Amino acid sequence: MGEEKYRDVIRRMTLEEKAGLCSGEDYWHTKAIERLGIRAIMMADGPNGLRKQDEKADHLGINESIRAVCFPLGCLAACSFDRELMYEMGRTLGRECRAEGVSVLLGPAINMKRSPLCGRNFEYLSEDPFLAGELAAAWVQGLQSQGVSACVKHYLGNYQEHRRMTSSSQMDERTLREIYLPAFERVVKKAKPWAVMSSYNRVNGEYVAESYHFLTEVLREQWGFDGVVISDWGGVADRVTGLRAGLELEMPTSHGYNDRLILEAVQEGSLPEEVLDQAVERILKLLERTDTGGRSEAFFDREADHDIAARMAEQSIVLLKNEDGALPLKKEDPIALIGAYGEKPRYQGGGSGHINSFFAPGACEIVGKLGYPVTFAAGFSDTEPGDNQKLLEEAVEAAGKARAAVIFAGLPEEWESEGYDRAGMAMPDYQNELIRQVAMRQPNTVVVLAGGAPVEMPWEPLVKAVLMTYLGGEAVGEAVVRILYGQGNPSGRLAETFPMKLQDNPSYLFYPGEGDRAEYREGIFVGYRYYTTKEMAVRYPFGWGLSYTTFSYGPLSLEQTGREDEVCRLKVEVTNTGDRAGSEVVQLYVGRRGGEVLRPLRELRGFEKIWLEPGETKAVTFSLDERAFAYFDEEAGDWRIEAGAYEIAVGTSARDMVSGVKLSLKGSAPKARRCTLNSTLGDLTANEQSRPLVQPLMERYRESLHRMETGGKVSCEAVPLQMVESMVRYMPLRALLSLGGFPISRKELLELVDRVNEVWESQRPGA
Repeated sequence: MGEEKYRDVIRRMTLEEKAGLCSGEDYWHTKAIERLGIRAIMMADGPNGLRKQDEKADHLGINESIRAVCFPLGCLAACSFDRELMYEMGRTLGRECRAEGVSVLLGPAINMKRSPLCGRNFEYLSEDPFLAGELAAAWVQGLQSQGVSACVKHYLGNYQEHRRMTSSSQMDERTLREIYLPAFERVVKKAKPWAVMSSYNRVNGEYVAESYHFLTEVLREQWGFDGVVISDWGGVADRVTGLRAGLELEMPTSHGYNDRLILEAVQEGSLPEEVLDQAVERILKLLERTDTGGRSEAFFDREADHDIAARMAEQSIVLLKNEDGALPLKKEDPIALIGAYGEKPRYQGGGSGHINSFFAPGACEIVGKLGYPVTFAAGFSDTEPGDNQKLLEEAVEAAGKARAAVIFAGLPEEWESEGYDRAGMAMPDYQNELIRQVAMRQPNTVVVLAGGAPVEMPWEPLVKAVLMTYLGGEAVGEAVVRILYGQGNPSGRLAETFPMKLQDNPSYLFYPGEGDRAEYREGIFVGYRYYTTKEMAVRYPFGWGLSYTTFSYGPLSLEQTGREDEVCRLKVEVTNTGDRAGSEVVQLYVGRRGGEVLRPLRELRGFEKIWLEPGETKAVTFSLDERAFAYFDEEAGDWRIEAGAYEIAVGTSARDMVSGVKLSLKGSAPKARRCTLNSTLGDLTANEQSRPLVQPLMERYRESLHRMETGGKVSCEAVPLQMVESMVRYMPLRALLSLGGFPISRKELLELVDRVNEVWESQRPGA
């Protein structure tokens, strides 16, 4: 249907029908207008599985949905660092949606992990916007290849569950542009999603669902988004203001209340009917995009999709520690499997993305079917804490009789959910004590951690190996067993930093804020940007992950192309130096030291996951554009490159660089500036063109200093010019009237200001 056809349909609609189309019919469906051939479409959660509800609908995962496949949640899927895997996940979910008649799937969730306490971190991808944006774009492309719309969420500023429907995320423009907007920007520009979900919260005092700046100026005009903005469920405060700002579709139904407000606003003239027509046209376009036909031919193959979920989990699990080759285990060795999560796995979080899983076997069940010599001890109970001392004693005894112990531990299910945040970063005391006592009894102790976010590990020095499964979906038990026994080679890398303790996190003092005000005072220093710049010790850095094989890197080579779309091209060769095939994640970081602008030591600007057979070498190539070196200049309102040297390095984590080069850039054209009497002498001498104009003034100041020291005798050699410049670097011109120590008039200073402005104006592009 072309634009003219949309407009023809809109001309035939009544005002009531147009207003009604801008909200849901019920919890999951849009409205149909049968007389005009406008069909209703269905939406469903969520990013890691199809949570389709027909009756008793809700948005918190309380009521049951159809039996479906739970894929690894965002917290683990992002550790794959694998665009192809994310595309396959999206495509598989799209196929499932078609089979079930779902037109819009609510995901992916790409909010930044500002604090490890956010109750919904298990659904989000990373603390790094580049990684989150790249992986989410692949997921969206896969889903929409099946004619099913993604609904990228939660745009914008939703980084805590505490008071999420009323809180205001307070942050400066640079922080927004460099940390919290780029993932959404990358997805919109690269994958072109057909829908975006507005968040519940406010940003700098304004509800995002009512923000013309964010919904129209940024999303549409700056990024080119041409889809539909859908409200989060119940996330509308002022419907007419939201519609005017660019919020086309309210979900779920308001039972006609907000429809009447829209109708009255148009009739009264406070809302132009053209604004309503534009919203309707965008909704009609969404209906057409998702009308692919052939749904009856689509088939939801739960067994095949379960196998895909298992493969995803296996390629995403992170081996954090492996001392003395504790892993992989030998299948003939007697092993003590300990911990409630080994029997009943923790594999998903609570809330709107909770999947009614098809099949979720635990690791103990899988190992039992393989016939390996194992014993099981529960070790702890999250629901019956009174039994924990007895269970601990049984576990320690079982561990002492085995060749090694594997403890399945982590965060209890009720500690992580949509709607509330975690109280702290610690695991339950009874689990920490279990690990400590088992490790004291059994030197070969392995810990398998489940949970949606980092935890403190006071016992880490006592154990030989740590495997992080996060919330790995319904097939995580199978994936863990393959990794433990070496049928699979761990290849996941952390998509977030594990600090030593909660207090180390840069947002610690300001999270979750006071009342409805959340201050983002750490600014751009989120996650590894903070830890690496401060050179702070962490438990495990961003990008960290071990393998059962080893890799070596050659030198990083640089070709400076100088184009706007490609400043430079880099290449590095990687070799598998071990005796097992495996995957390596090559990470590229860019940083700058000593500039005038405060910046992180390094930032992720590229990554590639490669598979290598033993002895095999592959070359990995990266291309960097201007944005990879830029910071957001709030004064100029644009991205700028500071002139000078940049460090580009490949690493195995944000902390560990293995090969690097330096690149000198001329920087962006000088920004427009004005000299005034409040301009400092340092500002004027720092510029090569204005420095000669100020030089005579600096000489006169030096003479005046020496007169004061020598009782009126002048000897310029006694006071070095460099010393004078250092002393007056931050002195404004106006201060020379009283502090210069020599006669100078305001008129003379104003004439200097005019001459400097003439020079600076001549430096501007096109002058």
